[in-house]
Amino acid sequence: MTYEGVLTKMQTEFSNPIQYYLVFEDSFLSLNQLLGKSMEINFVGYQCLNCGKKKKIFRQGFCYDCFMSSASAGDWIMRPELSTAHLDIEDRDLEYEKKVQLQPHIVYLALSSEVKVGVTRETQVPTRWIDQGASHAIAIVEVPNRYLAGITEVALKNHFVDKTNWQKMLKNEISQIDIILEKRRVRELLPTEVQEFYFPEKEDIHEFIYPVLEYPTKVTSLNLDKTPNYTGKLIGIKGQYLIFEDGTVFNVRTFEGYVVKISV
Repeated sequence: MTYEGVLTKMQTEFSNPIQYYLVFEDSFLSLNQLLGKSMEINFVGYQCLNCGKKKKIFRQGFCYDCFMSSASAGDWIMRPELSTAHLDIEDRDLEYEKKVQLQPHIVYLALSSEVKVGVTRETQVPTRWIDQGASHAIAIVEVPNRYLAGITEVALKNHFVDKTNWQKMLKNEISQIDIILEKRRVRELLPTEVQEFYFPEKEDIHEFIYPVLEYPTKVTSLNLDKTPNYTGKLIGIKGQYLIFEDGTVFNVRTFEGYVVKISV
């Protein structure tokens, strides 16, 4: 069968193992059912996720113009400490920014390679952790807006990495670290205005099992701009990556806005 459409990040369902789906406008593909089978990916073109025009994708599924102007691509997305909606100050669209920034956010520790600190909206739990390929995660604090989460992350970046080592994550090279002890250790590192949101008694660890038949020992990224046609046997799915038998890995999220034809 052949499926064609614009790539967006894989949709997930929290179960054991995680269930993955590629959702297109008129169809969807249950990827777990393709494990151990061959699939072909063909690059067809571009379609900006914001304006819908067939323009080359710049970043995050957006063409250059939309990335530079859309409220959903502001600097505060990647750097939450730059959020200003709580001060009633607009970046690109105050109404949108209030909607996103002025809601509960979680600052967390996740274990996908080393221990990583990160920020996510409360509504994105556990999706955010699954998208990162975390094996375990624990919330540190829940704060009422994105700014407070951002300054907390900045304070903790001196002690933890803030980016996933994607190669180690895909090879399942995970540090054996007790993240409950790490959470207890960070209390004294939190900004003063965030201390009240720390609840030491809340130590729930979230654990994630991924549909992987075999982890690779070496990985090579598939770049659709350089390799527009690829065929391989799917042996795993983790984070937002498809893992193939030959060590090729495909980061679906990196290629959001690319129009593809997938044959299975």
